[in-house]
Amino acid sequence: MRRVLVPWPQLIGRMGGRWPDGLDVDVYDGKGDPPEQADDVELYVMPYAKPSALALLERMPSLRVLQVLTAGVDAVIDRIGPDVTLCNGRGLHDASTAELALGLMLAAQREIPHWSANQRERNWDPHFTRSLADSTVLILGYGSIGSALEARLLACECEVIRVASRPRPAERIHGPDDLPELLPRTTVLANILPATPATAKFVNAERLALLPDDALVVNVGRGATVDTEALLKEVSSGRLRAALDVTDPEPLPADHPLWTLPNVLITPHVAGGSNTFYPRAEKFVADQLRRFAAGEALANVVDR
Repeated sequence: MRRVLVPWPQLIGRMGGRWPDGLDVDVYDGKGDPPEQADDVELYVMPYAKPSALALLERMPSLRVLQVLTAGVDAVIDRIGPDVTLCNGRGLHDASTAELALGLMLAAQREIPHWSANQRERNWDPHFTRSLADSTVLILGYGSIGSALEARLLACECEVIRVASRPRPAERIHGPDDLPELLPRTTVLANILPATPATAKFVNAERLALLPDDALVVNVGRGATVDTEALLKEVSSGRLRAALDVTDPEPLPADHPLWTLPNVLITPHVAGGSNTFYPRAEKFVADQLRRFAAGEALANVVDR
């Protein structure tokens, strides 16, 4: 029997009431005490957003497959050996993250925080606002989340520019070398970059300076991909605006100046946290367990 650790007891219901043949499955949700014995675990489905679940990796010398439920793998990639197959949660957060990115854009463009403050003060003082329609949105880090965001933006009558790590002209995808030409005509920069050595502070002072006045910087990727000091300088001056679901550092310290700037909207890293996540994640993990038990190729294997 091959030992497997999964985060949800109800997962067995998605598998017809029984685990696949050949698997000895235990449950660890990342909240209580971890299993006393983990040295024979071969497949570990790490609980979502539970920091304590990371420490268990140090007690898994037999680990062969690590399945995380995030699209990014920066938290685990240095904690496992090269012989461990790493699978991510690509696709599980597409709808949730795209929704929040769109919500941040709409809130910023249509000044929802301003109207919310006016409501609390019972102040009826209308004026015209910016619009998302007819805006040019550059999606930086175009992938599955970017594709989901693009579908929603097109419904809002935006022009969408796709930028990924390498150009793919047949798919209308630009590469980073095109940014000096693209950023000056960008109304909204939607950053979905993962955290890697190549993306550290990728959105830096030089690239921010290329954006036109009043452009909106939206970050639903990783905080470390943006130079916080450079962004703070631009938004403090009023030249740019920002809507941030992720920050660097994170959590954002209570005394950080980004909290109080009127042209900055902040949410606490909640893009993936909607009720669409768990049903999709359970279905994905159930399918992954079937593949593992049958010796089939696993889904979402990360190229390390």
